[in-house]
Amino acid sequence: MKLIECVPNISEGRDQAKIKAISSVVETVEGVRLLDVDPGKATNRTVITFVGEPENVIEAAFLLVKKASELIDMRGHSGEHPRFGATDVCPLVPISDISMEETVEYAHKLGERIGRELNIPGYFYENAAKEEKRVNLANCREGEYEGLSNKLVDPNWKPDFGPAKFNDAVAKSGVTAVSARDFLVAYNVNLNTTSTRRANAIAFDIREAGRLKREGNPLTGKKVLDENGEPVRIPGKFKSVKGIGWYIDEYGVAQISYNLTNINVASIHEVFDETCKSADSRGIRVTGSELIGLVPLKAMLDAGRYFLKKQNRSVGIAESEIIKIAVKSLGLDDLAPFDPNEKIIEYKLKEGQEKGLIDMTLTGFADETASESMAPGGGSISAYVGSLGISLGVMVANLSSHKRGWDDRWEEFSDWAEKGTAIQKELMRLVDEDTNSFNGIMAAFGLPKDTDEDKVKRKEAIELATKHATEVPLEVMTQSLNSMEVIKAMAEVGNPNSVTDAGVGALCARTAVLGAFLNVKINATGLTDKEYVANILGKAQKIADQAVQLEQKILEIADSKI
Repeated sequence: MKLIECVPNISEGRDQAKIKAISSVVETVEGVRLLDVDPGKATNRTVITFVGEPENVIEAAFLLVKKASELIDMRGHSGEHPRFGATDVCPLVPISDISMEETVEYAHKLGERIGRELNIPGYFYENAAKEEKRVNLANCREGEYEGLSNKLVDPNWKPDFGPAKFNDAVAKSGVTAVSARDFLVAYNVNLNTTSTRRANAIAFDIREAGRLKREGNPLTGKKVLDENGEPVRIPGKFKSVKGIGWYIDEYGVAQISYNLTNINVASIHEVFDETCKSADSRGIRVTGSELIGLVPLKAMLDAGRYFLKKQNRSVGIAESEIIKIAVKSLGLDDLAPFDPNEKIIEYKLKEGQEKGLIDMTLTGFADETASESMAPGGGSISAYVGSLGISLGVMVANLSSHKRGWDDRWEEFSDWAEKGTAIQKELMRLVDEDTNSFNGIMAAFGLPKDTDEDKVKRKEAIELATKHATEVPLEVMTQSLNSMEVIKAMAEVGNPNSVTDAGVGALCARTAVLGAFLNVKINATGLTDKEYVANILGKAQKIADQAVQLEQKILEIADSKI
């Protein structure tokens, strides 16, 4: 499914009734999910995030821009954040199964409709820009709202859409910038100072644009100009970072407001750490940070792993624990509680989705298995037993990584733990996938068989679904066998006090392999493709034989150390 995200920023962060009225129009469009509404009092600005299929998203975006122009009067607006319109910016972000080029087309379609139907002028920026100088939003917004009366009639800054005049309607609505861009992280770092000037000095160290080069005194000296008469700049430490300092009255502190336009180039954790160093050199302390809007899961996991490695700690731990480390290390709960389910985009997208078997409690899963329902059955149980086996192997690795006197070996065991957690995650996924594949067979059997054509299609669907249901337990076998490499290593070189845990892990892994093998065999009996059956049963038998041999070796190692 093609999905794009829209992140409009409206110039209202204080009047909750207006914010609610504007953001709620998004939910009137079928197929669009409102993910986040993040108001800021001092900035007098709200970041709204929603996602859906392209046509639905640009319909929702249009309605939001329309409602904002009705409820927000820019003639009375003030706030810390640069702005020039009621809907100041309206970027579109490709999320899945859609290219940037396609997203640009939707951005142009949205902007042209805003200009044509709402008579709101505006500019296309970043990937949607139609000329080089408009790529940078700061250029488009230079002069802000107060400069619009001159800017709109300047031939060099004729709007890309809407009227090129500052009439009464435009005076009220301002202009809107529309873009297609990569995922942007709006990220603020909190300082223990009230000085905006000092906050800006730190921002200049970090941001790509850096600071102006001056003769003599770096603050008051004459600007250095290049051969074209343009000011020369001293670049900051990171590309793809924009930043300014400001004072936030509601918190009583200065902040550095960053836009990280490519977190693969400049990550949250690297920008945070370098900001801490720059602040410390000026006698200022970073007290924490805050994320405005949503953040990709990868960014949080990368941050958590980064800080764990700095502590010489294993990164092969649960995803939730890695995120917890990221939150605490970045101080994301400094100003307000940080709820990963509300702030991480992948978690937010899962909100309201049907829960799987792996989301159940242990008691609930056992009770569901014991019920008269045919699923979950032996395939799902085999996958779950396999996940428990590798979990024990990972536990030994993490205990070994943290063992007193073994500090110089933490990375060795962290690597084993990380390998094991990847296998564990895959086996947990297969718990639900095995049940889903069984349901797929049942759905195929339920297809109509009234005509000869129906019967052919039904037979093909049953064959295809049965093959998938055969391949899922084969994958359980493969992953469980792979887990035994980790378990064996932990029995051999891991914490000797936990060798029996590795032994139990081996028993679980072997059980998972042989249990899944039974499912491969029973599902394969329903297939008509005999060559396929012979091939998959041969693979499965080889895996089963290897698992039995490995289990024996691991148990021998465990027995020798007891």
